[in-house]
Amino acid sequence: MPLAALYDIHGNLPALDAVLAALERLEVERILIGGDVTYGPFVRETLDRLLALGDRAVWIRGNADRELVEFLDTGTTRAPLPDDQRRALAWEAGQIGRTHRDFLAALPHRRTLEVEGLGRVLFCHGSPRSDEEIITRLTSGERLGRVLAGVEERVVVCGHTHVPFDRAVGGVRVVNAGSVGMGYGPPGASWALIGPGVELRHTEYDREHAATRFRQSGHPLSETFAEDVERPASAQEASTFFEELALRRERDDARP
Repeated sequence: MPLAALYDIHGNLPALDAVLAALERLEVERILIGGDVTYGPFVRETLDRLLALGDRAVWIRGNADRELVEFLDTGTTRAPLPDDQRRALAWEAGQIGRTHRDFLAALPHRRTLEVEGLGRVLFCHGSPRSDEEIITRLTSGERLGRVLAGVEERVVVCGHTHVPFDRAVGGVRVVNAGSVGMGYGPPGASWALIGPGVELRHTEYDREHAATRFRQSGHPLSETFAEDVERPASAQEASTFFEELALRRERDDARP
């Protein structure tokens, strides 16, 4: 049976509901939740909807999920965040309960699953090395080779940068499933159907209605999230931004 990979939902409940409805029509039973369920307007409702899937769902964590747990536990995060993101974390921390926190805290960063037609597939959020490492469709083969060093699986599925792609480097196929809740490029929800091949899928939903609900949510960044679904950045703009950020981080890390 194929597996649906849903990444970067970011509390966008209307988009998630549209994708789940599409999965029901396709009779897809297995669902991989690829991280960054949080950091968005409807965090509690989104978590509850996904938890209700029970054994149909397999989860990994994203950097946003980890940061929310860190903030709940310590009032801060291991890496400094801008003030607007800190306000968002404080608001979301007040929306979820202890059960949600404990569930998120226990999630692994990566998971390998056997998928018919593809064999062992490695699912991670950012990269196999980190939940926040950046891989884009513009990443050079040289850098991507370093990111994938030591990976034994021949297929790696990731997210984090919200632009879907499917490319191969050094015998490893790297698939970005895109973003359900905050996709860049064509408006709508992006996800992937994994097994026996790889299909990058796109699901439309009522983005105007979603933006209205965002603005009514009380989230400190509700206007930003609403604008993101109303007028998403292009895939090229987003990929260029993230790739430049990745290279800048790499240069900073290399400094003595």
